[in-house]
Amino acid sequence: MARHEYVLEMNGISKEFPGVKALDDVTFKVRPGSVHALMGENGAGKSTLMKCLYGIYAPDAGEIVLDGEKVQIQSSKDALGYGISMIHQELHPVPFRNVMENIWLGRFPTKGFFPFRFIDHKQMYKDTKELFKQLDMDVDPNMIVGRLSVSKVQSIEIAKAVSYQSKIIIMDEPTSSLTSVEVEHLFRMIRDLKKRGVAIIYISHKMEEILSICDEVTIMRDGQKIGTWPASELTTDLMISKMVGRDLTQRFPDRDHAPGEVLLEVRGLTSPHPASFKDISFQLRQGEILGIGGLVGAQRTELIEALFGLRGIASGTVLIRGKEVKIHTPGDAIKHGMALLTEERRVTGIFPVLPVHENASIANLNRYRRLLFFLDGRKKKKEADLMVEKLRTKTPTTRTLIMNLSGGNQQKVLLARWLLTDPDILLLDEPTRGIDVGAKFEIYTIIKDLAKQGKSIVMISSEMPELIGMSDRIMVMSGGRLTGILDGSSASEEEIMRLAARHA
Repeated sequence: MARHEYVLEMNGISKEFPGVKALDDVTFKVRPGSVHALMGENGAGKSTLMKCLYGIYAPDAGEIVLDGEKVQIQSSKDALGYGISMIHQELHPVPFRNVMENIWLGRFPTKGFFPFRFIDHKQMYKDTKELFKQLDMDVDPNMIVGRLSVSKVQSIEIAKAVSYQSKIIIMDEPTSSLTSVEVEHLFRMIRDLKKRGVAIIYISHKMEEILSICDEVTIMRDGQKIGTWPASELTTDLMISKMVGRDLTQRFPDRDHAPGEVLLEVRGLTSPHPASFKDISFQLRQGEILGIGGLVGAQRTELIEALFGLRGIASGTVLIRGKEVKIHTPGDAIKHGMALLTEERRVTGIFPVLPVHENASIANLNRYRRLLFFLDGRKKKKEADLMVEKLRTKTPTTRTLIMNLSGGNQQKVLLARWLLTDPDILLLDEPTRGIDVGAKFEIYTIIKDLAKQGKSIVMISSEMPELIGMSDRIMVMSGGRLTGILDGSSASEEEIMRLAARHA
């Protein structure tokens, strides 16, 4: 069989949704045995293009060619049949079943004769061990998936994709929840797949990773392809300018706010769980941005969730404006002027099947209450619309379902939600996770403006340039303990890493 230059050709792909042209005559070609990055701001059309390839959407125009042959992909089952697998950013394994059952789900090996056919667990175990041996993976096939780390689950998803004899594997933000050690393991697996001739389509906003692992880079903007380049010819600045259509000379807004008096004080906060945070003390000033750095497992999220009443506190004191407060529930936190933007916006943030204005107003319904259980719908929508517009959110209308917005615009709606409660303290957990560089700058600008207005902000971030570029002070945690507090204007990545690894 003749080997074609491209394992995949998507020619002239167009796709339109009500009020938006998501893809406009896009051509995308991938060589066998290569890692091809697909980049662009949120809303550029990357996900829509991949959903057309994977059979989730049907393109309005264009053709898909695999190994020189034109194909029709009308479902994910068709895509898998053609050797195309997709590993989504949000992993959805069956948590209460074991590893091998997750890998062979829907295609278990069987034994016996009809009508007495049974699942052949012995064969499934053998097949799984053989698959793991090929991929140099050390995972027990009988282990329950819900007990595994995110990186292990991601490895299992890759193994599952390989088990389909995939020629093309789409990886959507594969390193968003991984440590640097886990990222290196993923890269080893990717290099091994390359040697076997598998093509990887790699979607990520992490430019250093793309320059490290990818062979070619295709950049999209506003539903159109801007171009394809060898990764060796690109730099971070070049990629940014091609993505946003302009030179982004500033990655972070200027520091032009001055913190005031102490607003929040935490003394000796300790979790009831021995493996979680212990004896944490810090202060947060009015109009201050306090960054929290640390590696995966540092218990940063657990700390701010406890502050917001989502987790229990065994001991310790929380003071606001010098007065001790008791926060047992999120309702208590909101009454004391707190707001929490969670890390997983799709899981614990947005209500995907509700429109933008409902998502924005849902934390503030008491404000619109009229006569018993009735709400003033007109006032609710008007205030939500104004806040969404104030944050320059790109949406056809506020009646658009939030699930149809890009990640950056979803995040703006969630910020609007909490700003409508008029909080004094904003707890932001990875506020720019999975958001492109242009949208990041807009979120940074909003955060800096809030600090200028006197709002106090606690911001967890795993990106050290973001911590340094945004924070007035940086609090570093490791293994549930506070290991140091640095001045944001003079902190270095080396100092943060040293403190983050102190007890690791």
